[in-house]
Amino acid sequence: QVQLVESGGGLVQAGGSLRLSCEASGRTFSSYAMGWFRQAPGKEREFVAAISWSGGRTYYADSVKGRFTISRDSAKNTVYLQMNSLKPEDTAVYYCAASAHSYSGNRGGYDYWGQGTQVTVSS
Repeated sequence: QVQLVESGGGLVQAGGSLRLSCEASGRTFSSYAMGWFRQAPGKEREFVAAISWSGGRTYYADSVKGRFTISRDSAKNTVYLQMNSLKPEDTAVYYCAASAHSYSGNRGGYDYWGQGTQVTVSS
């Protein structure tokens, strides 16, 4: 079992930055690929970014490529999402997730989910 707790969300103006954190507890953090997803009101949960268990490979949705960066610190059991040049359309609840299989954009490939943190970008 893996428990995930997100933090770092908030209200920011368009063009601003936020860094989300997701701290994991339970089974060995370094054994899991990690991902970030988001869900806006009335929309399905969508993939944002993923990182391999080693941190050596990353994968991004086209909508955030060049603006967001995913990283992980195994010593702190934490995965981060640095979000720059934020846009109003980035407004959503952001969730981190852990996969025992592989990093991907497939929501069904993740085994554990956090409760989410709200990000609101004002225009």
